Amino acid sequence: MANAQELGPNAPLIGHSGSRARLMTPAMVLDLDAMERNIQRMKDYAAEHGIGLRPHCKTHKSVAIAKLQMEAGALGIGAATLGEAQVMGQGGIPGVLVTSPIIADAKIDALMALNGRAEGLMQTVDNMQNLRALDAAAGQSGRPLNVVIDVDVGLHRTGAAAASDAVALVEAAVVVENLVYCGVQGYAGHIMHIEDFAERRDTNIAHTQPLNDTCAALAEKGLTPAIVTGAGTGTYDIDAKLGVMNEMQVGSYAVMDVEYRAVHTESGGDWLFEPALFIRATVVSANHDGHATIDAGLKCFATDGPLPDFASGAPVGASYSYFGDEHGRIAFAQANERLALGDAVECIVPHCDPTINLHDLYHCVRGDTLVDIWPVDARGRH
Repeated sequence: MANAQELGPNAPLIGHSGSRARLMTPAMVLDLDAMERNIQRMKDYAAEHGIGLRPHCKTHKSVAIAKLQMEAGALGIGAATLGEAQVMGQGGIPGVLVTSPIIADAKIDALMALNGRAEGLMQTVDNMQNLRALDAAAGQSGRPLNVVIDVDVGLHRTGAAAASDAVALVEAAVVVENLVYCGVQGYAGHIMHIEDFAERRDTNIAHTQPLNDTCAALAEKGLTPAIVTGAGTGTYDIDAKLGVMNEMQVGSYAVMDVEYRAVHTESGGDWLFEPALFIRATVVSANHDGHATIDAGLKCFATDGPLPDFASGAPVGASYSYFGDEHGRIAFAQANERLALGDAVECIVPHCDPTINLHDLYHCVRGDTLVDIWPVDARGRH
């Protein structure tokens, strides 16, 4: 258990009614009630459609949140990097799937060490040279390595370039002595934020075809994959109905962000999931008409997507803009509006994954009370 110093300056506020309003800012705030509702809603949706979940920890980077997802029936956890997988494995999370290639000798050695102690660890592979290197390393380690063959479904970031290449990798994985073929992966990250639902669905169906072709070709050879994994928050309600995948690597659904609020649902209404992650900030200057300055700037938010939006504290119609490394600007919609020194606002984060990676701690709240502080365990773990 972390000591009070590791939990930061807000640790003395834990358990005190009204402590959310007294947080030293800027602070990353996690609404546990909202997040737990999101986890339950995804669990229920997946169960209704007969598909499993292997939520991706690249979003939250937290052992505590991963455990909540496992308690809600997840099959395991996805990890984008070896560092994330090490944190999850050391935290006792079983069934971790490393969804990106591990190439360098030093990293392969570290992967084998993790494989010796992490229950059900799996590693994706998309290249024959890498497959043979992993086989040799697993042989030297004395413990077989579970592998999942990665198929490119249009992102062109990783994955076998064609179904025939993926099949060849599966055939090689079955033949070598030290690898265990577990299934195939196809992740279409480029589709998740297509705003129009019909366009997103049509694009997803078209780009999933290589995964379809791979599975069909493998079935003909008696190599039907036990795991067909992929999908994300932006396509969960599409992939769950297509009958291609049997598990989904959803991540952002647990906390949500501004970027996903711009993506249209099938019904055109609200998302099934609600914002659960906020940056709480304080007005530090209010000397000028038309705007106020808060203590949350470039160092608090990911800058690869939309701007933060206000969840509370700012007048209706106010907008955020970056005002430097440490500061943000609240521009008022009406000339007569003001905020006073010390007033607090909470912002919905723009892009949750890289925003979380900028912070050391989650300030966990229920209502107006700080109930716990959790470390961002895998922050900066590559």
